[in-house]
Amino acid sequence: MRYFLLFLFAASLWSCSTSEQDVTEIQEPDEENKYPDGPGLNVAFLIMDGTYNTELTAPLDIFHHTKFRDSIDAMDVFTIAESTDPITTFEQLTIIPDYSFNEEYPNIDILVVPSAEHHLDSDLENEALIDFILDTDETAQYMTSHCDGAFLLAQAGILDDIHCTTFPADIEEMRMRYDQPIIHDSTLFVHDGKYITSAGGAKSFEASLYLVELLYGRENAEQIAEGMVIDWDLETVDYVVIK
Repeated sequence: MRYFLLFLFAASLWSCSTSEQDVTEIQEPDEENKYPDGPGLNVAFLIMDGTYNTELTAPLDIFHHTKFRDSIDAMDVFTIAESTDPITTFEQLTIIPDYSFNEEYPNIDILVVPSAEHHLDSDLENEALIDFILDTDETAQYMTSHCDGAFLLAQAGILDDIHCTTFPADIEEMRMRYDQPIIHDSTLFVHDGKYITSAGGAKSFEASLYLVELLYGRENAEQIAEGMVIDWDLETVDYVVIK
């Protein structure tokens, strides 16, 4: 059984400064599917005006494609927002949320928090938004974020003493704002307990495939990656896992 430690990006990729972190060893994801029977997992995507397309569509694409794999109970994906009024993404896509978190909505097993334009300012002051994250954290199996979505998790206080990461250029901003999270730089994503935070952008695919491999096994993750023309080999990915 192999063990994973912190791998570093080449300095030529990102100019972020590195800092030493204590990293605990953990076993890599199992080969086998953890969910061969029983109900599928409900995966909610938290969206709002200014949501960045990639951090939304990358994990949504990966998780939706579990429906096309045999012998697994696939993920049921849906969007959720403060209301069901249309939202406009940063790149000007109009999306009608499936549910409002101020009304009745399905049980959430996995919450995905994509990055949005105002995650470093006005969204952090939205008490209803932060309360929804706190409420979801009480029962969700996994809480995930991409890029600056980690700021919302940190604002809710659920990343206190948790190893995490965010968009490379905003690492220092996050450290200045929040002194309790253990923030890693120069890595694609960090998994600590039920929290998975990623650097975002196109690398949101990697963090999402990692969760699929963790839940459904290597073969299913590789098949999904192949179907989406993504080169996927977890052993070559730079990430941090804590247990």
